[in-house]
Amino acid sequence: MPLSPPAPRTLKHVRRVTYQGFERADGLWDIEGELHDSKAYDAPSFRDAKGMRLAGEPIHHMRLRVTVNHQLVVQAIEVAMDAHPLKGCQEAQPALQQMVGCSMARGWRQAIQKHLGGVASCTHLRELLFNLATAAFQSVPAVFAAANPDEPPRHLGQCTGWDFNGNGVKEYFPQFHRRVPQPKPQTVASTTEKQIKSASSA
Repeated sequence: MPLSPPAPRTLKHVRRVTYQGFERADGLWDIEGELHDSKAYDAPSFRDAKGMRLAGEPIHHMRLRVTVNHQLVVQAIEVAMDAHPLKGCQEAQPALQQMVGCSMARGWRQAIQKHLGGVASCTHLRELLFNLATAAFQSVPAVFAAANPDEPPRHLGQCTGWDFNGNGVKEYFPQFHRRVPQPKPQTVASTTEKQIKSASSA
């Protein structure tokens, strides 16, 4: 069903983001992301004070290829910045190699912020990386399976459609229907953080 008819308006900005997942012959997986930003009107160029950036020409055009194993641990990462607004933007590329060894399955956003946050890298590459994990989950079937058959797959209880009390779980995973999810065990680190916060607020 389409959206309702819009109010009178003028197109100003277009962002296209695509993700693709590939199973490799060597047993690894390539997850690729591409971001393309453009304006719908001619505007002065940041990189050329005397030049113009024409409507439809990319402001940002960036690609990522992240190679992961079945556990979604990053094995390699490659980046291309075909279009970027400032001359120094490409200096953000080397920092992405710090993501090798990080897991998309757990702590992915925290790892991105730790290694690439602030001026360490590029806002748009970070945005591509954030949602690359979702594409990886959709591409690698093994990540949805629970290691213990008595435990529910990790996607259950994470959205309305997969509510433990809903019809989706009742139909496709009846053994877990109306199951009360067990809280995740508290780590030593999180316990320490809570103790510090309690002490500081006392």
